[in-house]
Amino acid sequence: MQSLFTQLGLTDENPGVFSGEWIGSGPVIEKFSPIDGKLLARVRTATDAEYEKTIACALGAFEKWRVTPGPVRGETVRQLGNALRDLKSELGQLVTLESGKIIAEGEGEVQEMIDICDFAVGQSRMLYGLTIQSERPNHRLMEQWHPLGLVAIISAFNFPVAVWSWNAALAAICGDATIWKPSEKTPLTAIAVIKIAERVCRETGADPAIFCLLIGDGPFIGRKLAADRRIPLVSATGSTRMGFDVAKEVHGRLGRTVMELGGNNALIVAPTADLDMATNSIFFGAVGTAGQRCTSTRRIIVHESIADEVRQRLLAAYKSVNIGNPLDRRTLMGPLIDSASVENVQRSIEKVKSEGGEVLYGGDKLDGSQFPGGCYMKPCLATARPDFEIVQEETFGPLAYFMTYRDFDEAIAIHNGVSQGLSSSIFTNDMREAEKFLSAAGSDCGIANVNTGTSGAEIGGAFGGEKNTGGGRESGSDAWKNYMRRQTNTINFSKELPLAQGITFGADDGSATA
Repeated sequence: MQSLFTQLGLTDENPGVFSGEWIGSGPVIEKFSPIDGKLLARVRTATDAEYEKTIACALGAFEKWRVTPGPVRGETVRQLGNALRDLKSELGQLVTLESGKIIAEGEGEVQEMIDICDFAVGQSRMLYGLTIQSERPNHRLMEQWHPLGLVAIISAFNFPVAVWSWNAALAAICGDATIWKPSEKTPLTAIAVIKIAERVCRETGADPAIFCLLIGDGPFIGRKLAADRRIPLVSATGSTRMGFDVAKEVHGRLGRTVMELGGNNALIVAPTADLDMATNSIFFGAVGTAGQRCTSTRRIIVHESIADEVRQRLLAAYKSVNIGNPLDRRTLMGPLIDSASVENVQRSIEKVKSEGGEVLYGGDKLDGSQFPGGCYMKPCLATARPDFEIVQEETFGPLAYFMTYRDFDEAIAIHNGVSQGLSSSIFTNDMREAEKFLSAAGSDCGIANVNTGTSGAEIGGAFGGEKNTGGGRESGSDAWKNYMRRQTNTINFSKELPLAQGITFGADDGSATA
């Protein structure tokens, strides 16, 4: 591990604030690995004075960065992507050590960072506005997009680096400076990434303070960022409860938000489905990342005619899962992020049983000699009804609910009958069902898939959801517009001053006519 830390610029104790220089004199966070409970390193968090210094440095960096040509900004992001390529293996290992993700997913998360950098580089030459036909003669009407300002990025532990990059790469090519408040549960990956960004900025001549870092207690740093009028946009990933708090604060000062909150994602299995594909997708969606993805499959809605077969296939898959050290490439499921998360899943399992559900498989905590010091459990598959209280909630862990339906309209109603609206999926070979699922009368989620699972979104599409998921969008498509301010311009190149809507103001007789 020492060699890995050296390659990534980490030590036993690390400053957790970057404002063009590395500082941090607040309370110390001790980061223990969920794999074995061993101490990885310590991080010194931000004080109030260091918060103010970071905001001031980011504002100064923004003033220079906003007038830098877009393609030049894109070159810095291109070099950042290359630097991440060079350290993909090392960063992937650190993600696994700190979050407990299996190594394939740790490396995959770094690949997401690389991919969004590539996307952003192309976008840096395509920050397009429109030329609009004016109703007035010899006038030109157009719109353009300008850099917005400071962007605060509040990220969660489950994607400790990728979510930052979805925001930061786009914000950077749009001319903004970013201030990252990562989860206190995954501070080391954040420090390693910002060290890479700092080096790239110094090599390209950009001010490194365009990528600032503030590690600290969520209620302290998070609330300050949400309330700070110098920050026009706050992008927040986390629980719905956290999202409500941030939204009230930011919108109360008429700021903007990009929210990616809870996901109580469902997958429908129709009678015509390819059951091999469907069960494999459910298995990955429910068990991958130990059920700690925003897009994890939490509700399985199966037509009653095939319910027994799907249940048996899923039980076989669940019994085969290899649980263990996520650094071992044979492992399919590693630990949860901490013991509190394990206990939360245990409470949900007891709740579903108390409401009349049956545990079909798993749910046991794993400890003892095989898992010393770790935060492991068996993934759990349980029967449930849509009206269970616990089914309405998002349990952030490897717990999936198995339900049945009779007709397609009932399946849609069950699917949409929760307050969250992030990701959704249907497995069917019936064209009418597939098209209805994607129609205005179908899935009410921000992401709707046919014959592929709820997890594994690509960076090219806008990512986010509806209802209590927050309504924001990150990553691809035209999500870059979130990080800019739109300006409409009218240019009069005539010698007259006609008004819009044919209005004449101040006629020769002193009257106003239209």
